[in-house]
Amino acid sequence: MFATTAEQPFTVAKIPIASWSFAIRIWLATVLALFISFWLQLESPTTAALTIGVLAESTRGQALDKAGFRLLATVVGVVASIAITGFFSQARDLVLAAFAVWLGICVFAAKLLDGYRAYAAVLSGYTVALIATQQIDNPQRVFEFGMARGAAITVGILSMLVVNSLMFAPDRQPRLLTQLTAIHRRVRDYASAACRGEPDNLTTFLTLLQEIVALRPDIASVALESSSGSVRSTAARSAAVALVSELQAGRTKSDPASGASAWAARELLRRDEEVRQDLSDLRSARWPLRGWRAPLHRSWKTAAESGVRAAAWFAIASMFYIWAGWPAASISLSFVALIAALGATTPNPRAFTAIALVAAPIAAVLTGILEFVVLNGADAFPLLAIGLGPFVVGSALLATSKNLLWSSLGRVNLSFPLLMLAPSNPQTYNPQAFLFTCLFIIAAAALLFAAQTLIPPVSDEKRRMRLLAEARGGLQELDQTNREAPEEAMFRDASRIGKFLAAGGAQDSRALADMLSCFDQSAILRICDAKLMQFTDGSLEALADEAREAIAKRDTFTLRAIAHRLSERTPQQDSIEGDAAACLTMTSNVVARGSGVGSPGEAH
Repeated sequence: MFATTAEQPFTVAKIPIASWSFAIRIWLATVLALFISFWLQLESPTTAALTIGVLAESTRGQALDKAGFRLLATVVGVVASIAITGFFSQARDLVLAAFAVWLGICVFAAKLLDGYRAYAAVLSGYTVALIATQQIDNPQRVFEFGMARGAAITVGILSMLVVNSLMFAPDRQPRLLTQLTAIHRRVRDYASAACRGEPDNLTTFLTLLQEIVALRPDIASVALESSSGSVRSTAARSAAVALVSELQAGRTKSDPASGASAWAARELLRRDEEVRQDLSDLRSARWPLRGWRAPLHRSWKTAAESGVRAAAWFAIASMFYIWAGWPAASISLSFVALIAALGATTPNPRAFTAIALVAAPIAAVLTGILEFVVLNGADAFPLLAIGLGPFVVGSALLATSKNLLWSSLGRVNLSFPLLMLAPSNPQTYNPQAFLFTCLFIIAAAALLFAAQTLIPPVSDEKRRMRLLAEARGGLQELDQTNREAPEEAMFRDASRIGKFLAAGGAQDSRALADMLSCFDQSAILRICDAKLMQFTDGSLEALADEAREAIAKRDTFTLRAIAHRLSERTPQQDSIEGDAAACLTMTSNVVARGSGVGSPGEAH
């Protein structure tokens, strides 16, 4: 009973104390950012406060990582704003067309990246909307407005860093080590079940694969947490890659081929030892023996199509606003770009727009209560700070929810109320201006949702079929690719499976089976090629070349014949020749199974 109690986190009002600490940090950082902005008389104090909402991450390393990319992307966006307005300042329509193209390029780049790199790509896009589009009638102020935005973002970042340091925001590394250790334990359990001859648990395999690949962005943030952060990040990345390799070995171990079972068992133990060594290096901050990369699969066609659609959505919104002739429509248009860009970093852009459409009226009501009921004409900064408390803390607590919908609403409401309130010194209370701002934000979300209904995002089915086609194509061209480490290539293939599952692949059993078959074949073919490389410039070079030719043709009969010749040459199973023979046998079995030739025992 005592052990169970100790495992439960301490809660206040049934909310973990860690969530309360996070929410209070966000509120204090928001107040500090506004105070410094008012004291320095910055032109855009709202941007400083919004930066806190953007950098609302639970750990210090994640906030630092995101802050760095936010600064870099802001610089890129300001430069792009100056360039676009400089070239097309005499024609408003050309400015909007150029920005639509720029937004499409940024969304294209975001779809090729993940984590905060993808966020930086879309930030480079919507920064132009917040600067160039809002200053479309005053192009001479673009540089000045861009500098003001950069100064405000810097203040926001520094405020977040100060509060995180003073309140001892947690690091990501301890929790990452715990997660990787727990995953390693589950991978070993999965592999042990396979060794006992139990049926392959596909659900467990896919869950573990997704969890490992999903840690990739967090691993990068560890590098900024301490002087040894880069070492720990490299060790964590190597551990993640090795975990995918061990998981694949456990899946391959379930193959009933008796001739290769001893090699498969040794291979599994070797990979398990690599994971344990990498986790030990992560724990002790030592450089790992192998600094594996964790490459990400990139779907260029899907990224290009997503970029074109984002540009089309913005173009549709622009044409509508030009046709409507609304005053101050440029503000609403910038929100269209903002929502479209941020939605590009999610698996379902239209669902993100729908959440924004729901959250905008809620934020309008909450902001109205704050501005005209709680503050009600007050201009003292302490009253503003106290008034913001329940709204910021409540949204931050909501953002920590494990429920994806509530978490998304919480994150959106960390930004929308501040956009609508637009804190200033002194604070203005203009009901008409407030109403127009709320209407423009809601209209932006509604118009974007309509554009996405007219031109839907890339469908899940299309993404799945494209990923499957890429897996098949990669398998066919395997012998023509550069000889990267098999473990790194496995991780890239695993990230492709993760994207496939995110697009609803678990419900498409036939396509999923085909995708996993490509994964199994690619993995074993690369491992086999690495084994054959050991015979270069030796007496077995000709035999190795013959085996590579058989691999290229997927000639399973020849592969088994070569394996038999190698086994006769060196009877010891744990020799280089014995390992290569067993690997060739396993390769022929996996290829035969993937090609539908038959079970390994029937292939004679």
